[in-house]
Parts: sequence; C-alpha cells; structure tokens
Amino acid sequence: MAYDYDLFVIGGGSGGVRAARFTAPLGFKVGLAEEYRMGGTCVIRGCVPKKLLSYASHGFEDVADLAGYGFDARVDGFSWERLIAAKDKEINRLEGAYQNTLKGAGVEWFKARAHLTDAHTIVLRDTETGDEKTVTADKILLATGGYPTVPAIPGRDLAITSNEAFHLETLPERIVVYGGGYIAVEFACIFAGLGAETHLVYRGEQPLRGFDEDLRQFFFEQLDHHEHLTLHMGETISGLAQASSGGIDVALGSGQTLKVDQAMFATGRAPNTPADLCLDGQIALNDKGAVTIDEFGQTTVPNIYAVGDVTDRVQLTPVALHEAMAFVKTVFQDTPTSMDHSNIATAVFSHPEIATCGLTEEQARASYDAVDIYRSSFRPMKNTLSGNPSRSFMKLVVDRDSDRILGMHIAGRDSAEMMQGFAVALKMGAKKADFDATVGIHPTSAEELVTMRTPS
Repeated sequence: MAYDYDLFVIGGGSGGVRAARFTAPLGFKVGLAEEYRMGGTCVIRGCVPKKLLSYASHGFEDVADLAGYGFDARVDGFSWERLIAAKDKEINRLEGAYQNTLKGAGVEWFKARAHLTDAHTIVLRDTETGDEKTVTADKILLATGGYPTVPAIPGRDLAITSNEAFHLETLPERIVVYGGGYIAVEFACIFAGLGAETHLVYRGEQPLRGFDEDLRQFFFEQLDHHEHLTLHMGETISGLAQASSGGIDVALGSGQTLKVDQAMFATGRAPNTPADLCLDGQIALNDKGAVTIDEFGQTTVPNIYAVGDVTDRVQLTPVALHEAMAFVKTVFQDTPTSMDHSNIATAVFSHPEIATCGLTEEQARASYDAVDIYRSSFRPMKNTLSGNPSRSFMKLVVDRDSDRILGMHIAGRDSAEMMQGFAVALKMGAKKADFDATVGIHPTSAEELVTMRTPS
C-alpha cells in the first residue's frame, strides 16, 4: 500500500522536530503537525524562557555584589514589560529557526491539530481556518509532550500555571506558588528575585522530593534566606477566592489565608494523550495516562512510536532529543537502538542553582554493599568580597568496592555548567581515583570536586 508519508510526526517540540529533521534527509517523505507553536514546551513556554527569566532574577543580587568590589552601582528601576518583550522577541526568533530547520530538511509541516482514525490515517484540523485534511503514513511518531495540571479545588479557575506565567502583563506584587518540584521552586525564586512578595506552599517538609537528601537540606536552608520568599512547608491550598480588593484570597489547609495578586500552581504535568490520538484505547496507556512503549519506543500498535514527555519516562528536553535519535536509527537506519536512561545530568535553575547526575546516596545504599560519601560546603570566592552569604555544596557518592563514582550533587552558582563536563566522566564510569589524579583549576569552585580526599 502506498502512503502519503513514510513518517508523520505529531508534535513540534524538541523530540518531534529532531526525529523529523533527521529522517527526511535520509530520503524519506516526512510530515509533521503542531497545533500551537513550533518548538514545543521547552522553547516556547518552558526551559528557554524560564532560563531567561532566571538570568534576570539575579540582577538585583549581582548589582548589590558589585559594592564589595569597589563599584558605586545601583538599580534605578526594573521593567517586567521590557523583560517579557525581550523574551518574546528571542522566542519568536527560535521558533522561526525551528521552522526554517524543518523546511531546510525537506519536512512538510502543518499548523494543525492531529488525531488518528486508524493506524495509518491522520486527520489534520487547521488551527486557524478549522479546515480538515486527511493524510496517511507508513510510520507515525507521537511526540505530543505534556501539559500542566491544576488540582480540583474551589476557585481553581483563578490559578495560573507556568504556561500563563510567561505572559503576565505585569509583575505581581504578591504571588503564591503551589508545589515543590522543579517548576515551583524555579518560579518562586524568579518572582522573589525580582522583588515580588512570594509565598511557596508545599505539602512536604522540604521541596525537590526525589533529590539527594543532603542536597535537599542544603537547598532548603539557602532558600530560607531569600528576602522576598516565605516558605509554607507541610501545607496545602484548599481553595482560591476572588477578593473584594481585586486580588485573590488563598485558603491554606491550616486555616490561614494569604492575600495575593496571583496564584501559580506547579503541581504536576500530565501526558498529552487524548482518546482521539490513541485510537480509543488501541494504543495502550499506563496508569498515569502515558503511552506504553517497549525499549525501542514502539507502542502497542506496531507502526506507531512515541518519544519524550508523552511517555513519562524522564521529562527533560535532552532526553527527548536522544530518544528521537534512537527512533531514527531503529526505524529508518536498520540499527535497533534504545536509549540508556542512566546517569542523566539535570539542573534546577533556582537560587541556589542545583545540578545532579547519577544516584542519590539513598539509592546507592539500597543497591551497593558499601558506599563512601564525600561532602563539602563552602563560601565561594566571589562572595568573600561582596558579602553575599550564599554558600555552595558538593557531594560525591562512591562505590567503595569498585571506586566508581555513582552520583554527583552540586548546589551554587553555575552548578549546571560544572555538571555538564563532569557528567561525561560519570557516563564513562569514572572512578574516585581518576578525580584524585586530576589537577584542579585554581581558584575555582569546580576544583573542589577533584580535591575532596576524606570520606565524611
């Protein structure tokens, strides 16, 4: 049977675009549908704009630090409107680059919402005109990502999520952020750093559940030093109500009421798997609604594959990119390839910044007979003259029997930049002896990772 396309990709995020642009040059006809904006969550309303706002949120702190170095410097004002306009300009540029990349690779793309009527047939509904078009494909790749969820509580319609936070017309004077994961702590630090009265509400004792416990403790202590940030740990939000003053009354489970101008919920994300995309159950989903796949990304419908957040494995953009390349090699280059999800480095762009790779101490002790821990907490040199009280933290988790480094955990400015290089070493199976034999660059914070000698 002849099809319109050899491959049709549903979703124009990082994973979908990567798969399409590397398949088409191999001589295959490729189509792609994206209903919103090309670039997906990461580029349009995720990692990229968030990092830009994070850079901005350090502005007041950075200028204050200059006094210790002899500068007479002050901030005369801050314009949220100018920041958002600059952010939007950069996002528009990146979206155009994604579109041009697809065009240059020979991919035909549609601004349309797609759904499936059978294993090879896709109906495309143009998001501007509403017109529908039906196409067929030999292989189909689901790369539809995920979306933020809001708990079913009274007044939930008053809450915003990260999607809307990037497009606020003004910086709220008072805001509550609900959640304890990546997105919650990053946005809490962004708003607080820019001077908003910020409340972080989380049901657990400390944010960032699942991270190394020492790292969480250090992060929590540093987070508590923020001038404009108030922590409400072990607390929940039971409802939102429009206040007579025009703001929002936030009812906490303890009975306390917070009066704010905005309420942002970062309480989780769900895979984007509507029934009409999953052939009404033919494509199996797990209990979280994520697409069920085998080690090569194949769904329960043999010609349909899935990559990225829609599979709910590791929700990171670089992971989606690697999964997409594994898909291309497996399906279109006759080289069965599955992605190794171990030792994936990741970062939280909060204040302080966090980066981690490999196993936590808790995970290591559960799997290995003997584990050595190396820890260091110190005031980075930059802060000695500035008077900035922020500290850095570093930790290595080592298998005593093999001497292999199982995990690395860092907190402090530029942690992500440091971790990216060290992640290569961990992926290659570096041993503590290799770190000990490496000459550090002095004076840097990163040298601490190759100079720790005594297990703690």
